[in-house]
Amino acid sequence: MPYTVKEIFRSLQGEGAQTGRAAVFLRFSGCNLWSGREEDRAKAACSFCDTDFTGGVKYPDAETLAEAVAALWPQEAEGPRLVVITGGEPALQLDQVLVDALHDRRFEVAVETNGTQPLPTRLDWVTVSPKAGTALAVTSGDELKLIFPQDGAPPEAYEGLAFRYFFLQPMDGPDQAANIQAAIARCLTRPRWRLSLQTHKIAGIP
Repeated sequence: MPYTVKEIFRSLQGEGAQTGRAAVFLRFSGCNLWSGREEDRAKAACSFCDTDFTGGVKYPDAETLAEAVAALWPQEAEGPRLVVITGGEPALQLDQVLVDALHDRRFEVAVETNGTQPLPTRLDWVTVSPKAGTALAVTSGDELKLIFPQDGAPPEAYEGLAFRYFFLQPMDGPDQAANIQAAIARCLTRPRWRLSLQTHKIAGIP
């Protein structure tokens, strides 16, 4: 099947349990919670989204796309390869054929999803970032990363789910400083949660 991709780039993971790890980021176009158009933002489940996932380039098949990902990993680099598949909402396009093609090229395959769509199997790392007012189809994985605070999405609503790590990530924007302090306070009172900061923005990493 063809895939529509917003961008592919190599950087460091900036958030969550794998912060600081080198990865190729594969960002798919499109999302099921927001069109990406500013005129629709007020109606979106994630009106705070700061990611551009509209437009993009079409890849005709999984092999071609996996080759484009592999081309960004230095051949001389030692250690495990990591690709982080994100969006938009990657589960709208990610399929088993692409996961297997990336595994064939020795990549660990991580996905960052809003959790509302089923995922293919044999993924190596699953991050779910739930949005208020949405039903989760993915209720287990490696980390749950909750943008905080969100009206209608209290952290305690997710604590019974089967994730290894639970992160509160302060919402960006004009209230970021207050949101960081609120997230710190919540982590101190509910120690299941850990603080996740967007270190790539702090360090100026693309």
